Amino acid sequence: MKRIHRFQRPPRILSAAAAGGKEERRGPHGEEFDFCSPNDLFGVQTWEMAEGEMARASLSFALKKAGIRAEEISLLFAGDLQNQCVASSEGLCSVGAPFVGVFGACSTMAEGLALASLAISGSSQVSLAAVLTSSHNCAAERQFRTPLEYGSQRTPTAQWTATAAGSVLLTGEENPKKTGWGPGGRCPQISEVVFGKMVNGGITDAANMGAAMAPSAADTLLTYFRESGRTPADFELILTGDLGKEGSALLSLLMAREGFYLQEKHVDCGMLLYDPEKQDVHCGASGCGCIASLLSCHFLPRMARGELHNILAVGTGALMNPSLIQQGGSITGIAHLVHLEVR
Repeated sequence: MKRIHRFQRPPRILSAAAAGGKEERRGPHGEEFDFCSPNDLFGVQTWEMAEGEMARASLSFALKKAGIRAEEISLLFAGDLQNQCVASSEGLCSVGAPFVGVFGACSTMAEGLALASLAISGSSQVSLAAVLTSSHNCAAERQFRTPLEYGSQRTPTAQWTATAAGSVLLTGEENPKKTGWGPGGRCPQISEVVFGKMVNGGITDAANMGAAMAPSAADTLLTYFRESGRTPADFELILTGDLGKEGSALLSLLMAREGFYLQEKHVDCGMLLYDPEKQDVHCGASGCGCIASLLSCHFLPRMARGELHNILAVGTGALMNPSLIQQGGSITGIAHLVHLEVR
């Protein structure tokens, strides 16, 4: 059974926006964010509430850029790392759009884009879809590991959960009149998607998510290359998120064993969001908001400007919860692929 979904009428990306925290502002792409909170609280009292505010801010900026009202959204796909995705449901409740909650851990943005693309291509009733994912470092640490006040030492393979959110607006219109890309900007399209299979490599260390996710990323990429007949050389970039330093090295090794050499084509959002020389993030960034924010503030704008034309974006996720880790369970990985083009 073929796993690549090719679209006869590819969805177009109208607009995108990103919001983040103070550490994200300090990173290499901090100035490209639409908004960053100076204290990570976004004007509210708790980290959990702050994530919802951050998610709503990213969507508001994406809508404003394109001159679109929230009432025009046909379906809103959103997810996060908090239990039962409450950051998305609480933060976006006031938007008033039909809501589809999505969870794929750090792969949630790619999963949401793939689901939204299927909805747009398969239904004339879905004219505008919004895809949004977020994560908050302090909320994630409190849920999955220990409160920040505890001051526990992180292992060398650990990654830093991003305080970030990214929102993307998609349409089925071939030549949309409203976009957020400015004069001369071109709308990137989603040409193909691949939904990943769950792969469990037996990793039980929650501080080594890169190793847990790398096998699923390799499975999805190998599926795409074998079914499509393409190779890494056919793309300007192969973007993953968020394998970090450890997982990226493992992915390259796994792909090379099968005769596919990623080399300089591969870039990982987990290694791009922060400056490892100035910010102590160990193996890099992680979290739903990492690839979502960098897609929204950096890669999609570059495509709209004509600087990039053909990339693969692979969202990777570690499907776990605190109980699984406390009971000694192994972590299942997932990876979803989105083929982005500008024609």
